[in-house]
Amino acid sequence: MLTLLNRLQDGLDATRRLDFLAPLLLRLYLVPIFWMAGMNKLADMDATIAWFGNPDWGLGLPFPTLLAWLAALTEAGGAILLLCGLAVRWISIPLMVTMLVAIVSVHWPYGWQAIADAGAPFANQRVLDSVEKLARARELLQEHGNYDWLTSSGKLVVLNNGIEFAATYLIMLLVLFFAGAGRWLSLDHWLARRWRSAAW
Repeated sequence: MLTLLNRLQDGLDATRRLDFLAPLLLRLYLVPIFWMAGMNKLADMDATIAWFGNPDWGLGLPFPTLLAWLAALTEAGGAILLLCGLAVRWISIPLMVTMLVAIVSVHWPYGWQAIADAGAPFANQRVLDSVEKLARARELLQEHGNYDWLTSSGKLVVLNNGIEFAATYLIMLLVLFFAGAGRWLSLDHWLARRWRSAAW
């Protein structure tokens, strides 16, 4: 029995040759997320700056012009660096900061869930209240609208806007911060082979 377990463990250990896949897939998953976030901000910087600074309907952050530009350029530039696998550990730091700011200043008041689901863990009162509102919206649309057409692209839901997605991206970035860009399919790997090994 012990021999069989050892062989199974040896087979599992052999998969470490593919350890470059996990950081590569994390990077490629995050690229479109940060690219879209950054480009959406850059597309209308006046509106982005106003949203960053306005305490009534925006984030109410200090130095909104500076912070808006830093966030937009970090996200768009970070997407390019993640795609190339260049300076991945370094760019993970400001990207994690943007996620922390988003969690605290945008998503925190709404709890965990990004999409309201009363049956899921961490359902707060806002999520529980959405059940009746969503049911009423469905009734209205079924009675007065083309419900089948309206829902043909996906299920009708309530956006709760909780920290779920931002927290997930933060954890993914934390993994990249510690693990790096990965071997073979990153510029970091080839630059380190060329320049850091020469210094040893």
